[in-house]
Amino acid sequence: MNWSPVITRYEQELLEQVVPFWEKHSIDHEFGGYFSCLDRDGSVYDTTKYMWMQWRIVYMFATLYCSRYGKGRENWLEIARKGYDFLFKHGRLNDGSYYFALNRPGTPIMAPFSIFSDCFASMGAAAMFRATGEEQYRKEAESALASYIRRIPDPKGKYEKSLPGKERYLSLGSYMILANLGCVMKECLNTDKHETECRRAVELVMDKFFHPELRVVFENVRPDGSFDLDSCEGRFINPGHGLESMWFVMKYAEAHGDKELIRRAADYTDAIFSFGSDNLHGGIFYFMDALGKPHMELQHDMKLWWPHNEATLAALYAYRLTGEERFLLRFQEIDDYSFSHFRDAEYGEWFGYLNRAGEPSHLLKGGKWKTFFHLPRYLLTAIEQMKLLASQ
Repeated sequence: MNWSPVITRYEQELLEQVVPFWEKHSIDHEFGGYFSCLDRDGSVYDTTKYMWMQWRIVYMFATLYCSRYGKGRENWLEIARKGYDFLFKHGRLNDGSYYFALNRPGTPIMAPFSIFSDCFASMGAAAMFRATGEEQYRKEAESALASYIRRIPDPKGKYEKSLPGKERYLSLGSYMILANLGCVMKECLNTDKHETECRRAVELVMDKFFHPELRVVFENVRPDGSFDLDSCEGRFINPGHGLESMWFVMKYAEAHGDKELIRRAADYTDAIFSFGSDNLHGGIFYFMDALGKPHMELQHDMKLWWPHNEATLAALYAYRLTGEERFLLRFQEIDDYSFSHFRDAEYGEWFGYLNRAGEPSHLLKGGKWKTFFHLPRYLLTAIEQMKLLASQ
């Protein structure tokens, strides 16, 4: 396959459409931090500063600055630095955790009930250390990661609203992100300090969450590794999470020269594609039930931008590392669907939410859950993968 025109298309999308949209519209020049609730044209419709979204912007601009496209782009580093300063000053608690949301000036408005605020703070700080070499960022990356790991067994802590009678689960999200965090720490801090936690997370994802008969990655499993098929929560499947976790695992496996782990992750990737694809309208379903029973979430059959971003990366990693044509076909299918359905040629950036038929249900470009992260990370990482494929 000739990768050159595809690489060019991805570079143009990243550098001419996506990055400029957020550079122009997301920076809060008055108070610091970012606006993530952006309408189709980039206008701000809510000034709440959700910490997941804020830290992801720090991470992404710092990562872009360190990329092949960052030479001379001091403005990218400055955007990331000013965001970091605002979030560290206003969002951090004394125990090292982070609030869920701040108002525009920086006053906390939502309690630190989510460990992923800490997770993305760690990623953002680590990327800042990679970009600058300044010790304050390394120190905070380690601190926020320690808070994240500490909280995994009881993620909500005193903010947990369920009672002891509720079934307890291990969450795929917690461990797949820990697996990725280990790789981020290695890349940004040049340390193997977190190798043990990272390896354990990879093993949990691969050994506990994949159901060998149903051949799908579950979102929740019991602590003993058994599957709960008697409840909606137990049967809950998020194909996007499954595919995202598989490219994390393949990245880890390649770095460690683990060919058997690559083979298993590629096999799981194909299985998730088979289970999660909409054979009628195209694309990847948002939420599913492992046994095909009714799903509690009314948005279950929607098509969201980020599962398609992650599916594309899973297909590229699997194709590059195995050479199997089935993964090239998966890439081509998802790439075509994504660019023809999510891309907004008029205003730039991508729509995030489509109905099952592939029509935009919301025109926003950012919000409580969508920001400058999945899309630019996917475009940048896909370019890297395609350049490696082109050089083979």
